[in-house]
Amino acid sequence: MRTQPSPLEEQRMPVRAQLASAWTAFMFLYIYVDYYHLYKPGTLDLILEGRVFEFAVSPVLLTAFLALSGIPALMVALSATLPARANRTTQLVVASMYIPVTVFNAVGESWEWAPFYVLSIGVELVLLAFILRSAWTWPRTATSAAQPSVRVADHAPQQA
Repeated sequence: MRTQPSPLEEQRMPVRAQLASAWTAFMFLYIYVDYYHLYKPGTLDLILEGRVFEFAVSPVLLTAFLALSGIPALMVALSATLPARANRTTQLVVASMYIPVTVFNAVGESWEWAPFYVLSIGVELVLLAFILRSAWTWPRTATSAAQPSVRVADHAPQQA
């Protein structure tokens, strides 16, 4: 005789943990997309010639690249530590700013590489959409105005 297994307990994951997890996934994907891009024929040759995309390799360019990868890494920590109001605002601003940054990765690419970019950019956009949705729908606590107030006079014995 087989017994039915007990249902698994579902616990709501805190919004901060959801956001930190999403930024972590975004960072892994962001780094791996850049890494796998190095396997594209001609990419390393251009880097060795001192060019990335259409840009000359320079301290300014590498600093910009570091900032572009550093901000999502920082968002992992900020997601877990910022106070709720600042956290929500930061999530909405940074995730919104990364949508065009993410789409820019496909600029100038050939149709031959479309599957690579559609998948990588698509998953990054899904993660950013999740971050935006999670931040936008951040649960609110009940305000004291929403709770009925009890006045002492309401419970005082009535005089005849």
